[in-house]
Amino acid sequence: MTYVLRGLAANPALPTELVDRLIAVADADSGTACDLTARADLTRPQAIALAARVAESAVPLAYAGKLTAADIDPVARPDAALALLHERTGRPEWTRLLASDPDVERRKRLAVCPGLPSDVVRALADDPDICVVAELASCTTSDVAAGLADHPHAEVRRAVAANEATPPAVLAALVAGEGPPARQCLVCDRGETPFVHDPHCPDTDCDLPPGARCDGSHESTVHAMLHTALQNRATPAGALTGFADHPSTLLRWALAARQDLPPATYARLASDPNPGTRADVAGNPAIDDAVIRVLADDPDPAVRRAVAHHPHVPLDVLDRLAATARIGAVLLPRIAAADPAEVQELAASPNAAVRMLLARRRDLPAEVRDALAADPDAKVVASVAAHPGLSEAQLTAMADRHGVQVAAGLAANPGATPALLEALVRREPRVRKVLRMAVRHPALPPHILVELLADPDEGVAEAAAAHPALPSEVMTTLIPSPETSCPGAHSTS
Repeated sequence: MTYVLRGLAANPALPTELVDRLIAVADADSGTACDLTARADLTRPQAIALAARVAESAVPLAYAGKLTAADIDPVARPDAALALLHERTGRPEWTRLLASDPDVERRKRLAVCPGLPSDVVRALADDPDICVVAELASCTTSDVAAGLADHPHAEVRRAVAANEATPPAVLAALVAGEGPPARQCLVCDRGETPFVHDPHCPDTDCDLPPGARCDGSHESTVHAMLHTALQNRATPAGALTGFADHPSTLLRWALAARQDLPPATYARLASDPNPGTRADVAGNPAIDDAVIRVLADDPDPAVRRAVAHHPHVPLDVLDRLAATARIGAVLLPRIAAADPAEVQELAASPNAAVRMLLARRRDLPAEVRDALAADPDAKVVASVAAHPGLSEAQLTAMADRHGVQVAAGLAANPGATPALLEALVRREPRVRKVLRMAVRHPALPPHILVELLADPDEGVAEAAAAHPALPSEVMTTLIPSPETSCPGAHSTS
């Protein structure tokens, strides 16, 4: 029944005295403590009690602002102290303590905290573990990043290339390979060059990527730095356009998502041999109508699907793609942006797949909504079934006409009545998707919620326990007493 306790922990209507009882039996393994930390109404005394009961909860509680610096001993709970520092609510003196922590992972987490004192920044920049220096370089201020751009270790330069605060001129210089050559990388740190990391390395503690290599030029890390710089929005586009013809698939692919390239570069990438590159170009808001139309005829279904999701895809192109692009049950940006005249045009389309796309909007004019609700195609009706404003008679008629095909949408309709929801839940054979929608509906009768607590689908039972309409007397019976529960985990954090 741990999933029921998790549901109760997330239930916004759980009385405060039951929150206290749940804290007293919470543990890390069941996930109950995690759900309790997310409660908006958790008081500071409750947060302190939860952190004392389950030490692992101190970190998320600190991130959520439910524990303060006064509640945290940085020696006993360094990870929680780091969480507060990351949120700028910790104490500056903690940073000096943590900068000398023997745990390198903690020093790495400290390095990404904002607003570090200058002496701590200098200490981290000189850290004996190069990974700490790289973490600092990835998110530090522009002046510190610029100073680390010529660091003798290539991993630090790669991290500088990832930092959006790095000055554009510095990023352009990194891409061009200007400045003194790096002397080390993580690959050649492991042994004499040339060195190629075994893709099937038996060392379970090894963190080198498969196939990483260095012949003295640090080629794997340089490639990773270029890939990172291509993804960095601060890198000047003028320094990157030549990569559209680079022999590296990964570098061309990284370029495809940028929104600041010349039209000719997007046209070149639209014919890239890698379908992933073409798919990213197809979803890029910066491409023009001509490139969209070329990619709409791409042989790869993922590329055509990306075109369908493009915010500016022409409606005639979308009409062609609707039945073949495997768009998914989502509202497309272009459909969401359709003006009133286009809405009427889409609603009258002879293509049922197009009407289905329109039916996913939840702000349709009443006459369009009603016409789609009466559509002869069950997939269109299923898409409009959750639209607000439909009457009980319309919802019932839709259920009678199309049954299980539209049931999940009806169960999600904000106007669904308790009687309709009960009928949908009791319909045989039971459909998991329908139950999972209905059990979250605010109008589901309490007696049905109580029944669903015993549902064999743990997700349904958990959602029933999380429902605000669950009677409080039932909630009380579901929480074991501290005397009969297993003791919680008390590891340090």
